[in-house]
Amino acid sequence: MSNSKKIGIIICDRYRTCAGGKCLRSMHNREGAFSRYKGMEIELIGFATCNGCPGGNIEYAPAEMKKNGAEIIHLATGMIVGYPPCPRIKYFSSFITEKYGIEVVIGTHPIPTSYYETHSHLGTWNSESWKDMLAPTLGDEKTRADYN
Repeated sequence: MSNSKKIGIIICDRYRTCAGGKCLRSMHNREGAFSRYKGMEIELIGFATCNGCPGGNIEYAPAEMKKNGAEIIHLATGMIVGYPPCPRIKYFSSFITEKYGIEVVIGTHPIPTSYYETHSHLGTWNSESWKDMLAPTLGDEKTRADYN
């Protein structure tokens, strides 16, 4: 892995007015899904929404990000903690990788405690596939509380 990475972030359109604070904080601190970049430089080259269900911008935003040098695209944590979580997240990941040849990471900032507790109570994330998707953003109890 080189000493720097150019990344893009795609967020759920439900959060289109989000200022990106938790994503940017975790990127800066190398927490959550950004912990994979410890000791590396990160350049954020794009930040966009999926454009709402069914995700029309998934066809276009990665193309723009790739033109600007994106090596990895993160699908924001909001896509897995929303009520309900994005039903197309696996498809988005596969589509971006297949069409654009760009690695996709599911998640950005650590999952806040309030979302973790609610989804745990609801049983939203009980399947093995969710456990794999949550792993980069699950963190520990203190980190989840810090992002609450």
